[in-house]
Amino acid sequence: MASGLLLLLDDVAAIAKVAAATLDDVAAATAKAGAKSAGVVIDDAAVTPTYVTGFSPESELPIIWKIAKGSLRNKLLFLTPIFIALAAFLPQALTPLLMIGGAFLCFEAAEKVMEKLGLHQHPEGHDPDTPVMLEPAEQESKMVSGAIRTDLILSAEILAIALGELSNLPLATTAAALVGVSFAVTILVYGGVALIVKMDDVGVRLASHRNGASQAVGRGLVAGMPKLLAALSIIGTAAMAWVGGGIVLHGMEVIGVWPALPHALHGWAHAVATLSPVLQGAIEWTAHAAFAGIFGLILGAIIAQAVTLVVKLKPAKSAH
Repeated sequence: MASGLLLLLDDVAAIAKVAAATLDDVAAATAKAGAKSAGVVIDDAAVTPTYVTGFSPESELPIIWKIAKGSLRNKLLFLTPIFIALAAFLPQALTPLLMIGGAFLCFEAAEKVMEKLGLHQHPEGHDPDTPVMLEPAEQESKMVSGAIRTDLILSAEILAIALGELSNLPLATTAAALVGVSFAVTILVYGGVALIVKMDDVGVRLASHRNGASQAVGRGLVAGMPKLLAALSIIGTAAMAWVGGGIVLHGMEVIGVWPALPHALHGWAHAVATLSPVLQGAIEWTAHAAFAGIFGLILGAIIAQAVTLVVKLKPAKSAH
């Protein structure tokens, strides 16, 4: 009996070790995949607060909660099963799919930069980052539905990028990591959005106190919110160009389409790093990220001009 019990305990300990190792693998894979999609996450966090503009302060958090639940449904019920099936049955399609997603990120980044410079306009003057004043009772449902549809695109980009980082792992670990990324990104984005949206309310309350320090902090929060959103938008745009450009460049190497370009960029980054006697690894990474971002903006600008040309030609075709 005693020996049987000891053997059972040994088996339980072995199973526990395997489970712990699997959890470690999943956690590491989730962190790696989530970090790679940082550009889309930051841009999502910068844009989402505009969805609650025009609503009463009491409605803001419930609206964000509705969008967050819709976002999680997008990831867990629709996108994750599709990407798991892709990894299981059609893994060779992953690189082209990632390149398409990367090119779209480049397009979004370049479009934002071109709009700031006055070189590009959305069709019919529509700007997705422009806050829309909505009547709470009549438009909330429509706004939430539109935000969830937009989130579907952003979530697909995030999970596609994440899947690219998980391609060499067992299918079960990949699936668990995608679920982990889905939860982590949703909590990060919409938790951060909730804090950002309520920053000005907290600032107003602090500014109403008699304490001079509280008033100063409150005024600083109210004044700092627009600057924070602007900084997030800039960081998000830069990260999208870097991530998108890097994905396309890596895909060019894998597929063998003009591989000389990504090889040259790696060589240039290495040459820049050798100019410094210290931190060569960090400098090389930064230089390569900068080169990838520049490539991403150039590629995105080309796509944006092509899209504009197609939009302009559509009425001419329909007239014939």
